[in-house]
Amino acid sequence: MDVPDLPTVLDLPAAATLLGIGRTKAYELVRDDAWPTPIIRLGKLIKVPTRPLLDLLEGRVGPAA
Repeated sequence: MDVPDLPTVLDLPAAATLLGIGRTKAYELVRDDAWPTPIIRLGKLIKVPTRPLLDLLEGRVGPAA
């Protein structure tokens, strides 16, 4: 995935891929309120805003508390 081609929000498996973790671990982190960036819940859908995720990967911010 090229950064310029990323949408404004990602689904959780795509965000997990950027973090280098598996889908199961990503859902576990969300379930345990340990996902490192903000998430958006739309019913059963979980979306991850791309900018905070990229900021985390680029070292601009630490994980969300």
